[in-house]
Amino acid sequence: MAENGERIKELEGLITLHQKLYYNAQPAISDEEFDILWSELEDLDPSNPLLAVIGRDRVDGWPKAEHLIPMGSQSKATDSDEFTAWALKNPFSPYIVQYKLDGASIELQYREGLLEKAVTRGDGKVGDEITANVRKMRGAIPKLSESFTGGVRGEVLMSRAIHAASYSDKANCRNAANGLMKRKDGEGSGDLDIICYDARGFITIQGKQVSPFTDELGKLEWLKSGGFTVVRTELFQDVASIVEYRAKVMALRPSLAYDIDGLVVKGGEIDEEDLAKPRPEKQIAFKFSPEEAVTTLLAVEWSESGSLYTPIGVVEPVRLAGTTVQRANLCNPDMIRSMDLRIGSHVVITKRGEIIPKIEVLVDNPANSGLIMQPLVCGSCGAFLVDEGSRLFCPNELCPKKELHRIEKWLTILDVRGFGTALAGRLFASGKVRTVADLYRLDAASLEFMERMGPVLARKLLRNLRKTEELDLAEFIAAFDIEGVGLLVAEKLVRSGFDSLGKLLAAREEELVTIDGIAETMAGTIVGGLAAVRDEMREVVDLGFVLIKAPARPEGPTGALAGMSFCFTGELTSIKRAEAEKRVRALGGTAKGAVTADLNFLVTNEPGSGSSKNKKAREYGVKILSESEFLSILGGRG
Repeated sequence: MAENGERIKELEGLITLHQKLYYNAQPAISDEEFDILWSELEDLDPSNPLLAVIGRDRVDGWPKAEHLIPMGSQSKATDSDEFTAWALKNPFSPYIVQYKLDGASIELQYREGLLEKAVTRGDGKVGDEITANVRKMRGAIPKLSESFTGGVRGEVLMSRAIHAASYSDKANCRNAANGLMKRKDGEGSGDLDIICYDARGFITIQGKQVSPFTDELGKLEWLKSGGFTVVRTELFQDVASIVEYRAKVMALRPSLAYDIDGLVVKGGEIDEEDLAKPRPEKQIAFKFSPEEAVTTLLAVEWSESGSLYTPIGVVEPVRLAGTTVQRANLCNPDMIRSMDLRIGSHVVITKRGEIIPKIEVLVDNPANSGLIMQPLVCGSCGAFLVDEGSRLFCPNELCPKKELHRIEKWLTILDVRGFGTALAGRLFASGKVRTVADLYRLDAASLEFMERMGPVLARKLLRNLRKTEELDLAEFIAAFDIEGVGLLVAEKLVRSGFDSLGKLLAAREEELVTIDGIAETMAGTIVGGLAAVRDEMREVVDLGFVLIKAPARPEGPTGALAGMSFCFTGELTSIKRAEAEKRVRALGGTAKGAVTADLNFLVTNEPGSGSSKNKKAREYGVKILSESEFLSILGGRG
């Protein structure tokens, strides 16, 4: 917590400094970098007063003027999940989607159709009046055809062509435009453009003041009819179409005449009450992020782990969040099919706190793109692979690759010290260990053949391995890594009356389908999987080093944590995740592998990280606990 406090103070200082530099036309970092600082402060301290402050112009020498249109700050989304969450709360039809121009905001103030003042953003209420410079800019209309009194809001921009030809010494178009628009001598103002997107005011008809437009689309038409250049605008009926459009715009960005840093999405109704808020709720900036880019899918490799075959995309190298990325997660066959991905597809790739970046959206498929081929048979045993959409796997429980994975999982669940995956792999490759039961048949002599394995270490490993362990029946079943039978399914079987190993091994499909949540396909998988390893299970029990606990027979959920669910993410320091989950279950709670709307607690030592679990927890309102808070719950409920 103390570390958070220090980081909050550091963020306050950085944000204040860069706001000041930005509004003095001397920005030192990009908008994306500023947004990262802002988002981190929002995560660590959502009620921080600085978040309500827009920033103030500090430039001396220009007269001040009040705005006619409030220039608040926009809410932001930097990925499809955040945008979708906003859209669900704002189901507009249609959605108005506009380019988010990357320039400097300006308000053109008119009286009876004549341009009277031009005012910078400033603090959102008061800005610098730079009318003399604005009159020289392209897009500033000095006289309108009707007697409009009010404000027109737009963005001061420098085109990429002008920047390349005359201002390449400036870091980018935005920096160059910010510097020129406030020069006291007005030099260079003629190289700037104004593109408009908002207005508020009235015209007088028969002595009455009326607005010349009634909705957002009418506002844009009125701006165009008055001679203003207006922002690129599209209409969409659904969220998915906006996400796809954003991906296509990302690919177009390098060819656009002006810099943009995202999209602005809003509804068609003019809601003056919402627009007056410091951060309007009915519009959002769907921004591009330094953690995403457009690239090309060059190939697909199929990573093998146990029985699973997981597609990994090989992409054209691209810089992402400061690193060069060449590989991206494709998750499963369904994702490839649903996105219509092909070799040669142009895609949006993201890296948001994940170890492996992920392909998020298809931009387009060029004419020469080719089909993605997926493996048909297991490379280890030759069995035909099963494509369930959400996973591609080898169904053979006795596949050599599956057997090795089972041994590794067994050692992990029992937390046998000294037996890592490397040693298990070498024992398996040597033929000395081919099943879980074979582990308990090892002796010191059979271990000493391993590289740098002396008799002392061999005996120590055997003691660790042969230490008598007690497992719940569900844990015992899950440790055998049967396809489709994880801990939650195993617990469901035990609760349904299959509470001994004998009963489970004798279970028939027609009995299992009566259990809520187990359909025919899963019932067949369970029965077939148990049949494949029944002899191995019995051997392990008969060897005497693993005992299966007698099941408790409560009338309903009991224990201090009954009815509570926990999910763990990130690294725990004082307890292993498997042990933490085990203690939750021992107290009657549920340990989940994912964050869902009905989860009670997410346990993490990095609550401010951008991981998908943290984001979902915040979205669903799930309480986030630190490791120490979790342990105090255990201690208080033991």
